[in-house]
Amino acid sequence: MILLNITSDKALMSSLLMGDVFDIFLLEEASVTASVTYSVDGHINRDFYENEEIPEESVYEFKPWSEVKAFFFEIIKGKRAPLGFKFVFILKPKTMNALMERELPEADLSALKALILTIRNDGTHTTVTTGTSYSTFVMDKEPEKIWDNTVRKYFSDKEIPFEN
Repeated sequence: MILLNITSDKALMSSLLMGDVFDIFLLEEASVTASVTYSVDGHINRDFYENEEIPEESVYEFKPWSEVKAFFFEIIKGKRAPLGFKFVFILKPKTMNALMERELPEADLSALKALILTIRNDGTHTTVTTGTSYSTFVMDKEPEKIWDNTVRKYFSDKEIPFEN
């Protein structure tokens, strides 16, 4: 797990809300505090859909970020910045599996559940924290190291400035 201090909120927010940089993620949960606090549980409510209507992307447990970012853009845009926000993302399973197969081709990763990215702003500064979820205790922390390095490289490649 690492914590990155974002040095340009403008670059991060532009990438988050207007670009496709975060479209590789699912939204687990979010909260935005502005004139009111908006809280979103990213779990997909399958009972809402009739079987034939379930969108293809809804094979996931959580809603793809690409499908909800416009909602958050509408909440956050304006003359005043929010008082704070928190977004908890899960890397899409297909992307997670491809990353781990490329980096650890011989490893047994059956206990790896999710690669997590949390973006938090307290009104003064923004931080990004990585996390790894397992279904059971594991001794090998190599997937965590790979995820941490991948996030650093991804943010650098996408020109989202940060400090360790």
